[in-house]
Amino acid sequence: MFPERLDAPQAHAIARAMMDGFNRHYRLFRAESARAKHRFETADWHGQQRAQRERIEFYDLRVRECVRRLDKEFGAGRLPMDVWHQAKLHYIGLMVNHLQPELAETFFNSVTTKILHRTHFQNEFIFVRPAVSTEYLESDAPGARPTYRAYYPQGGALREPVLQMVADFDIQRPFEDLERDVDRVVGAMQERLGSARLRRNFQLQVLSSLFFRNKGAYVVGRLINGFAEIPFALPILHGERGGLVIDAALFGEDDLQMLFSFARAYFMVDMEVPSAYVQFLRSLMPRKPRAELYTALGLAKQGKTLFYRDFLHHLRYSSDQLRITPGIPGMVMLVFDLPSFPYVFKLIRDRFAAPKETTREQVQAKYLLVKQHDRVGRMADTLEYSLVAFPRERFSDELIEEIQRHAPSQIEISDRDGDGRQEVIIRHLYIERRMIPLNIHLQECFDAGLDKPEVRRALEYAVVEYGNAIKDLVAANIFPGDMLWKNFGITRNGKVVFYDYDEIEYLTDCEFRRVPPPRTEEDELSGEVWWPVGPRDVFPETFAPFLLGNPAVREIFLRHHADLLDVDFWQSHKERIQAGHVYDVFPYDVQRRFGAGGPAAASLSPPASSSSTGAMP
Repeated sequence: MFPERLDAPQAHAIARAMMDGFNRHYRLFRAESARAKHRFETADWHGQQRAQRERIEFYDLRVRECVRRLDKEFGAGRLPMDVWHQAKLHYIGLMVNHLQPELAETFFNSVTTKILHRTHFQNEFIFVRPAVSTEYLESDAPGARPTYRAYYPQGGALREPVLQMVADFDIQRPFEDLERDVDRVVGAMQERLGSARLRRNFQLQVLSSLFFRNKGAYVVGRLINGFAEIPFALPILHGERGGLVIDAALFGEDDLQMLFSFARAYFMVDMEVPSAYVQFLRSLMPRKPRAELYTALGLAKQGKTLFYRDFLHHLRYSSDQLRITPGIPGMVMLVFDLPSFPYVFKLIRDRFAAPKETTREQVQAKYLLVKQHDRVGRMADTLEYSLVAFPRERFSDELIEEIQRHAPSQIEISDRDGDGRQEVIIRHLYIERRMIPLNIHLQECFDAGLDKPEVRRALEYAVVEYGNAIKDLVAANIFPGDMLWKNFGITRNGKVVFYDYDEIEYLTDCEFRRVPPPRTEEDELSGEVWWPVGPRDVFPETFAPFLLGNPAVREIFLRHHADLLDVDFWQSHKERIQAGHVYDVFPYDVQRRFGAGGPAAASLSPPASSSSTGAMP
């Protein structure tokens, strides 16, 4: 219940201190994002990677700073609950006319839950629902950059508005041949528009900031022609001669879904009003949850907030039970899901069966490594939560028994409100997009019969994509460790993605070795490893017996990815990365590149050969 009066003298000061903490956070976050443009212009790829890693840590650092300040200045943990009620109301007042109110609410929640005991996490203490609307939110400050710019063709010609659009980004590095690139973009747009004539309302609407990630910068916008709206993105890269090139033209929701995939690193974007960017992006990708868009923009805490709100809403309007996820159980993670919800919930087991030799802390470190690394479209992002409350009635009894048997330290069942309605508290949890495990997909192909052409094509595509996924990970300096098919999944758009991280290592930390020749006849006939093996030694020749038992799979794999069984492949990539080389890994098929045969505006079918992988030397 809210207080009738705002008479606690320290309540406003607490609210002001929390808002100061948030404003400092977003100022630093935005400044680091803005510096991505200079790093792109100067080809500072290692600096870009370092900045992306460090920016992920900004939020938690600012939260801890704010908690320390509140404890030091106000003795925050000892204050009565009435003061916190009043502090929240003052904080709401401070969010009026704020340009990032939704982010400020999440910051308030993060700070408050660090100070108050979990039993106080009630609606009146934190923002479970937004208190301030972000609809139509824009900056009115003099000289403020608009969320997007609109360009109109003169006399039906697209060339001039496209040229002006590129010029307005003021990139401080010359293009190799901008006239050529613009002609290619215009040709791709005209091909996409087809025979449709340009309507009176025709325009290009383009977000005012470039989207930076890895070695690329992306123009993101939409074509509007009558009632038709076509999302598009233009990747800008450094060309072979040192100048910039517009590398491709991507069109439609599916292309942009791939660009903003949950299996890719976060963008760096200079945004004054992030909610306006998310609203624009939602118009381009209406199937993509707002939570994933905030996360893709580097605002992972806001993504977590919105995800949890979406999950609570789904629980209210569903009735199925959480269950043990079908498939081969993991040795490190216990995985469960809600059949009606497209995510899986993963918690670390208390004990790991042999041959696993790891600890909870080491597993968490691996997941953090993935969070901070370039995921190149091949490693699923995870949402990490602590002290998550679920209604007990939504758990199957089998799932409760499984958790209590394998991860008893991670579960608590309580009757918090004393009304007989129990809740389950999970102490530490990872949440990922649900995918079809690759081993299950292959088995479905075998069961359907490989004599059917469409089944054979599906099998070949999956095996080729599996190899492509490994090669993309290698290009990103990642050795996946356990490469069994069950540790990879197929997304709804057909990409093969890795999701089991407890054995990953940096490629440059591994020692790739050949199997030594047998010393004796007994060695040759032995089924055991008779040669010495170090903790990070890898023998690519030994992969085949574990991965290629099925003759059909083996034939496809060897035809497209036999190099993965050769130590030279791994060693050569390791040496290039150690020498400072940063590989290009494209978030679109290489056939879409203008240098690979000209503009290809039509949506292409999934690639069917190893040449389709995005990893380039």
